[in-house]
Amino acid sequence: MQEAQFRFLLLLFLSTATSSAVSSTSGRAMSLPGCPDKCGNVSIPYPFGVGDRCAAVGLNPYFNITCDDTDGPPVPLVGDPGFQADVIDFSLERGELRLYAGLSYVCYASATSLSTNFTFLFSLVDTPFRVSPSRNRLTVIGCSSLGLVVGSSDGSDNDVYATGCYTYCAGLNSTDADGEPCAGTGCCQVPISPDVPFLGAAFRTSNWTNTAWRFNPCFYAMLAEDGWYSFRRSDLVGVLAYYNETVDTGGVPVVIDWAIRDGWCPATPEEKAQRQYACVSDNSHCVNSSNGMGYTCNCSQGYEGNPYLDDGCQDINECVLREQDPKYEEMYPCRLGICINTPGSYRCKCKAGTKKDGTSFGCQQVLPMAAKVVVGLSACSIFVMALSCLLVIQFQRRKHIIEKQEYFRRNGGLRLYDEMMSRQVDTVRVLTVDEIQKATDNFSDDRILGRGGHGTVYRGTLDDLREINHRHVVRLLGCCLEVHVPMLVYEFVPNGTLFELLHGGGRRGTRTPVSHGLRLKIAAQSADALAYLHSSASRAILHGDVKSLNILLDDGLDAKVADFGASALMSMDEGEFIEFVQGTLGYLDPESFVNRYLTDKSDVYSFGVVLVELATWKKAVYDDGSGQKRSLSTVFLSTLRQGELWSVLDRDLVGADDKAAVDLLRELAELAAQCLSPSGDERPAMKEVAERLQVLRRAEIQAVAGAGRESSDGQVDHWMYGGGSVGRGHLDTTASSQTMETDKLPLNVDLAR
Repeated sequence: MQEAQFRFLLLLFLSTATSSAVSSTSGRAMSLPGCPDKCGNVSIPYPFGVGDRCAAVGLNPYFNITCDDTDGPPVPLVGDPGFQADVIDFSLERGELRLYAGLSYVCYASATSLSTNFTFLFSLVDTPFRVSPSRNRLTVIGCSSLGLVVGSSDGSDNDVYATGCYTYCAGLNSTDADGEPCAGTGCCQVPISPDVPFLGAAFRTSNWTNTAWRFNPCFYAMLAEDGWYSFRRSDLVGVLAYYNETVDTGGVPVVIDWAIRDGWCPATPEEKAQRQYACVSDNSHCVNSSNGMGYTCNCSQGYEGNPYLDDGCQDINECVLREQDPKYEEMYPCRLGICINTPGSYRCKCKAGTKKDGTSFGCQQVLPMAAKVVVGLSACSIFVMALSCLLVIQFQRRKHIIEKQEYFRRNGGLRLYDEMMSRQVDTVRVLTVDEIQKATDNFSDDRILGRGGHGTVYRGTLDDLREINHRHVVRLLGCCLEVHVPMLVYEFVPNGTLFELLHGGGRRGTRTPVSHGLRLKIAAQSADALAYLHSSASRAILHGDVKSLNILLDDGLDAKVADFGASALMSMDEGEFIEFVQGTLGYLDPESFVNRYLTDKSDVYSFGVVLVELATWKKAVYDDGSGQKRSLSTVFLSTLRQGELWSVLDRDLVGADDKAAVDLLRELAELAAQCLSPSGDERPAMKEVAERLQVLRRAEIQAVAGAGRESSDGQVDHWMYGGGSVGRGHLDTTASSQTMETDKLPLNVDLAR
């Protein structure tokens, strides 16, 4: 590998750019008398200087700085003549200088053959300089590259030091994004060790294969100031493109630690006298170097300037600084006092009528006794008032808690918990009134969805919802029993009700045509949900109020059986929790009306009315045109017995010549008639109804597929409107929530509903 090794360091192309760096204090002498204190815009503090007379060459000849103005504005250079680097700035306080350096590279002509390479080395043996381990990082750029920093204490093969990092990327799009920290995909960074005078950045190339050479022909490695490099994918592309760009902009900034390298800080005055001790100013002290043997000098606390010059450390006038710049008011506080400068510090004298120390908590007013009495009485009064308010608040809070507990007990909360613990009911989330108020914006009118016989329905959002136990049953999420009127929390179904879809009203306005396929899908899904409630939940559940208003539709027009407005969770002294349901006129089972008990066949009857409602496009109680109210179920059964079924069916559904549709409608009508049988024993079970509707859906889909009819937009024609897959109405046996149980329930009929 081609290498370049110089006495100090080599920068292939020296930058003519300069950087302003002032580490001295304004107005303080930083260089020897008669010596320039700047080169261009860069301040040069002693022990550095331009020329042997102005530099501390007795301490080390490398403190001699060359001020080069041959190619433009003056630029400070450090190092051996002919092999010098641009200095960016100096810092006496930190013992650092920043300069521009070069970088190493290796380029591939193929995966295994090199086209060109260069290794940049730092040779700092016998100089006051060391590469700062805390301010620099080894930075490696490339794909499939192993970058190293190698070095030794004297430039020989003895005492070899090495560290490095590996980068990998399969392609440009697999690297880190532009501006992201180097994390190993496209670039990587590692720290270096202290006190390594001879070191450089290199690569492992022996038996190395560059799998990315087609899009990343060149790898780069450099010692660079921490935080300077920001990754860009474009740095991987092109032959030496990044190298040329870096050289054109001046090079790579590197932080160098410098120190007086003739030993550690002297421990005694005799040791100082025996050596050329550099900290010559009064009010200065010696600091041992953390990067190799050596020391630096700093001014003592409260002083500033150049500790390497006689009388270089001068007192800081904190009071003047406070007046010149507001930022010093926080650094040197003196609140409500008079600032007085002292050697190495200052003091804050409190004015007349004030006391204490103005530098810490500030000067405080000295109060007369009368004022203290007034203040004391006022404070006591405020304390008594505050304590009274707290007691009242605590009393009201306790009263409210007791009131909520009483409502909770009265509304059956204790019984609900007992059943939950005994697993007689599955887990139901019991919500607090605060959670309900937060979810509904404190029962805002904007959240109202509707009003029913048992209260108002609000839309709200909870932080933690539970999964639905059946896809076509509206999920009961929880309940709140801490208020006078208990509240139930259901999931929100956004697309209105089946009643609105068929007959208009609500958010839909006027009614619109509904396809046969969609009606059959909704019927099958609703039956599936009711069958699940009857036979597949952990205990049988009766709905008790099946009607088109209680069948909700989601965004995909899939059915979800609900019971908003008609259900009330009640507590009974001698029984279990039930959902006491009031029937609705037009859907009510006549047998239940006579017996005053609900059974699962009551739901079958009500669902039969919904089937007729779907088939006829008429309401359960409708106006026959002459101003008379007619019962849809009664008219349907009458026309069916008279053989005049088609007179009551919705004729927009299908033409008389469509035999497949006619057969399906006839079977649907027969199923509805069985559901509407006066005797509950003659009605089919809900599970059988669901299975027969699924068979009808499959027959419908097969008929459409056989006909091969498709609409102009590439989808199946109106028979398939509404989507849904065959056999989707499965029964979820893992469901965990129920609100009603028993074979027969007392029925309270509200004829006004």
